[in-house]
Amino acid sequence: MYLAQELRKKNIAEYLLYMWQIEDLIRAYGFSLARIRREYIDKFDYTDDQKEEMTDWYGNLIRMMNEEGKRENGHLQINDILIKDLTDLHNTLLQSSKFPYYNAEYYKVLPFIVELRHKGSSMQNEIEVCLNALYGLMMLRLQKKEISPNTTHALEEITTFIGMLSDYYIKDKKEGLAFEED
Repeated sequence: MYLAQELRKKNIAEYLLYMWQIEDLIRAYGFSLARIRREYIDKFDYTDDQKEEMTDWYGNLIRMMNEEGKRENGHLQINDILIKDLTDLHNTLLQSSKFPYYNAEYYKVLPFIVELRHKGSSMQNEIEVCLNALYGLMMLRLQKKEISPNTTHALEEITTFIGMLSDYYIKDKKEGLAFEED
């Protein structure tokens, strides 16, 4: 919860990846709030009040996942809305002549997106494809699996691209971006 709050302010892509990890953690604990409290939350060096806050936060996420039918897979609607917001911003940035570096980075990463779409779901938008690739990388690293040099290169490019989009998202929320010439 505390990390999620910080990430949401600083890097929306990392926030989404973290929230996906939390969704998977909840599934791994069988949606049992008691287990999450006992086997996960209690391991942190938090005060009793902070642990109660964390327990409430996880309880709310469990409730939302149950209500939205996300017990087996999928993401919470609040996270899907953020992906839609990122996708809308991505499209706006591409249409604007004021963001040539973003456009250049997009076209650099586009062949990797096309390849990943071909391997996975062609129904996903480009931003979802990138985020899923980054989440997959995170899972591979957690499992200490070997990652090929080609995959590493592709994911480094995707990381740069998604990082730029995340920076623009935060800047747009804080200050607003000007998309057209004045």
